[in-house]
Amino acid sequence: MASFSHRSPFCERHLLFDVGHNPASAPSKAALAMLQSALARPFPPSSPKSQPLDFHLEVVEAPPTAGQLSTIMGYVGADNPSSIFLSAHPTAPDVGERPHTVKGVAKAASENPMSLKWPIVVNWDTGKASVGDVEGVKVILESLRKARDGDL
Repeated sequence: MASFSHRSPFCERHLLFDVGHNPASAPSKAALAMLQSALARPFPPSSPKSQPLDFHLEVVEAPPTAGQLSTIMGYVGADNPSSIFLSAHPTAPDVGERPHTVKGVAKAASENPMSLKWPIVVNWDTGKASVGDVEGVKVILESLRKARDGDL
């Protein structure tokens, strides 16, 4: 099973996105469709003369490692791994039983992937990430559009 990349030297495009994807998660499916559309169709969709965005998209149907979770936490500016990564899914650990370390969260996720918030979208090149939030994916894509169009 594939794992999150951390910048592949074989990437032809200049930006590398990993998508921690869970096909059972509606937000994960929506985020993946949005990312795929941004690669294949004009972006933003409201501007039909625009070009698609240019980035390498790698879809990973496995939880990130503890090291990757730690890096992602730095990207989102969080210091509590349970609050950023663990979901309210009925099979997730109860609040009193939630791990307080990235190693604990990684272990919980490997034992029960539904305990994670999905999707986990990471742009390793710009240090931006969105966890369990489709709106956050929109923000990341818009920042790429602004960079492409010189609107920074």
